[in-house]
Amino acid sequence: MSDSTAYTESAKILLLEDDLLLAMDMEDYLLDRGHEVVGPFGRLVDALDAIPRNELAGAVVDLNLHGELSFPVIEELQARSVPIIVCTGYAELPEVKTRLQGLPLLPKPWTAHKLSSLMEETFGATQEPRDAPPSKIRN
Repeated sequence: MSDSTAYTESAKILLLEDDLLLAMDMEDYLLDRGHEVVGPFGRLVDALDAIPRNELAGAVVDLNLHGELSFPVIEELQARSVPIIVCTGYAELPEVKTRLQGLPLLPKPWTAHKLSSLMEETFGATQEPRDAPPSKIRN
């Protein structure tokens, strides 16, 4: 999270996930908890385009997008001090494990309990569902 972006209940969370069903499920989960979703995006170029145009409080990033690793997005978010949760089934590969060192990992298939826990630890996010969903942002 950048110094100018404090975490709030309606914080903007970037979502990068190439599996449509997983993206929709995670988007619903985030919206139900009062977050604004930037995305979801299924391509690196779209996420990279949205990052500088939004004050993000956090990001949930799938590591493997149809065979393309999302390190350019992770690096751009890190350069902007945006906290990241990496969603992956590839975290145990030695070359990947080294590059992801220190980042919170959400194993696939993800669970609401694990994501809630990681969001609280990483973003300081609340875990309680909200009554009214906020707006969805597609930038």
